[in-house]
Amino acid sequence: MKFLRAVALVALASPLVANAAGAELHLDKAPVSFENKSLQNGAKLFVNYCLNCHGASFLRYNRLKDIGLTEDQIRDNLMFTADKVGEQMKVAIRADEAKAWFGATPPDLTVIARARASEFGSGADWLYTYLRSFYRDEKRPTGWNNTVFANVGMPHVLWELQGEQVARFAEKDDGSGNKTKHFEGFEVVKAGKMEKAEYDQNVADLVSFIVWMGEPAQQTRKQIGVVVIAVLSLLALVAFALKKAYWKDVH
Repeated sequence: MKFLRAVALVALASPLVANAAGAELHLDKAPVSFENKSLQNGAKLFVNYCLNCHGASFLRYNRLKDIGLTEDQIRDNLMFTADKVGEQMKVAIRADEAKAWFGATPPDLTVIARARASEFGSGADWLYTYLRSFYRDEKRPTGWNNTVFANVGMPHVLWELQGEQVARFAEKDDGSGNKTKHFEGFEVVKAGKMEKAEYDQNVADLVSFIVWMGEPAQQTRKQIGVVVIAVLSLLALVAFALKKAYWKDVH
């Protein structure tokens, strides 16, 4: 029941992580990697930039040992909201404060990739595009907007890494005399700490970690599945050989 409540929270929650882009939404392919190096970098980014407002309360810190980290590394570098590695990755911000600041309580992100997958086909692609599509908009309370989710309540927490960009829109006739606004592209107005390729790779690592934490055992499950299929295939061959041997003298 707790898992179902988490899915419901993510699927129904706040304008902080939701869709408002409509049918013309284009998603970039997320280069997801489950290599330990990528997941470790993603975990670092998640703890430093996401865990301030978004929790991952259905994942415990000690599960990060699955991506090659030791308890000492977890305790010394990633635990800012807990005292023991067996505790859940709870959010640092109070729910009432978050609601007052952003207009809604930021949802738990443990299964956000799976929730977005049910809506868009690929939660990883949605997150990857979303985190690279913030732009400056002084009309918004936070000063930021997003082309994937228009009028988003969430500020661009990674702006120091990406830099600042503005979105260019053009009005076009829809063929019925109505003017519609179309996104033309981004223009960088202030460089960040990272070049575009480096920022994209870090976002890919962050998305990979978010996808991983939705089902930490997924790689093991897939590996077991391959072994099971191989064993069943071998047994099928043995059964076929036995059948031929049994029926060879039957006319």
